[in-house]
Amino acid sequence: MAGIGFELRKLLRSQSYLGLLRAYSYASIISSGPWVFSILGLIVTGFLSLGAVSPNALITQFQVTVTYLIMTSLVLSGGLQLSFTRWVADHLFAKQREDVAPAFLGVLLVTTAVSGALGWIAALVLFPLQSNLYRVLLAGGLPLLCDIWIVTVFLSGLKQYRAIVALYACGYGLSVLLSYVLRVWGLEGLLAGFLGGQFVMWTAMMALVLRNFPPSKPITLTCFARGAMLPTLLAGGTLYNLGVWADKLMFWFTPQTSSPVIGPLRASTIYDLPVFLAYLCVIPGMGVFLVKFETDFVEWYDHFYTAVRSGGALQDIARYHDRMQDTVREGIYQIIKVQAITLLALYTFVKPLFHAIGISDLYIPLFLVQAVAASFQVLLLAVLNVFFYLDRRHEVVFITALLLVLNVILSRVSIALGAVYFGYGFAVALLLTLLASLLLVQRLFRRLEYQTFMLQ
Repeated sequence: MAGIGFELRKLLRSQSYLGLLRAYSYASIISSGPWVFSILGLIVTGFLSLGAVSPNALITQFQVTVTYLIMTSLVLSGGLQLSFTRWVADHLFAKQREDVAPAFLGVLLVTTAVSGALGWIAALVLFPLQSNLYRVLLAGGLPLLCDIWIVTVFLSGLKQYRAIVALYACGYGLSVLLSYVLRVWGLEGLLAGFLGGQFVMWTAMMALVLRNFPPSKPITLTCFARGAMLPTLLAGGTLYNLGVWADKLMFWFTPQTSSPVIGPLRASTIYDLPVFLAYLCVIPGMGVFLVKFETDFVEWYDHFYTAVRSGGALQDIARYHDRMQDTVREGIYQIIKVQAITLLALYTFVKPLFHAIGISDLYIPLFLVQAVAASFQVLLLAVLNVFFYLDRRHEVVFITALLLVLNVILSRVSIALGAVYFGYGFAVALLLTLLASLLLVQRLFRRLEYQTFMLQ
């Protein structure tokens, strides 16, 4: 998200409530748009297919298949997203812009080859009873989604935020439309429609990238050379995605909390719906996160390191350090405040809201727990953002590994304790990880000036 602060600052300069509202609304849409569209796209597709796709179990099979594709593609590409973005940033800083496009195409080539091979192996070995068309769509869908995540992060680096949201809106809208048209062919029709919309979205994204970075050299794999990309970023991105999905996997593959859906894929009827709906509740917090950390924090961060590089006065360096630390505290406090208000509103209106959309009251306790957990996740993202800016990659690996371990252990404990405690494992794992990360960031700021100068 680096660079979005410039646009947000323009909206904040008006010093009016309207400008403030526009800035926070813009930040919320930019930060949450892609995954909001993905969640809504799956829900709307399933709703429109009711009564037209028979039996209804085929709709569930479609939604579960897409969910597994999204999860697997995020885990496979998560590390590469971070490490390649850093590689690109370093080369742009070094004025080596012509190397970016060939390396970007090389990354897509390797990603497609690896994820495509894994997709074909999974389709042929794990789904022998499914139709050939289903297996082809499954094997092709995995590399397509992996490539979409890579291109999305690349476009973020180009500051094409509005284009990303617009393309996701159009892409998922087209996926819904094509799935609706092709639903008469059952599961394969729904899946083909979804992937068709995703392919059009990926094509439009690629056109935008290549327009900004027209290739002037052949495709290269130099970014995969030894030492070219940072292994700590590869590990951090992979561990974070595994940590976020660990509780879902635990519930999916525990017999008493799940049921088979298609092939080896399982789903948890009691757990899945409230978990994914809860992520829609963090849109306000994500907006605050983006505004505070991509405007105020980045401003003082730039002042601090510019003063260090240019030999600024010691009192100025100390002042910039203090303002940077104060901005982090203020940002975390504002996220807590906004999410607390959001959670109070949810607690008050959740029952009539669930009645209006036809969801059973039995889901409410788990939904509220997961809404709290999602709020903790926003705070954790804010802290991880600070570590990324300050290039503390080993701390990121520790925090993400801690999240993975705690989520696996505590989710297992919550399952053993019974339905009343479902969801608490993920929430407590995020809370403990968040507390550990806050202690680490406090320790980092105490030693930041010393470490900054000793590393020169």
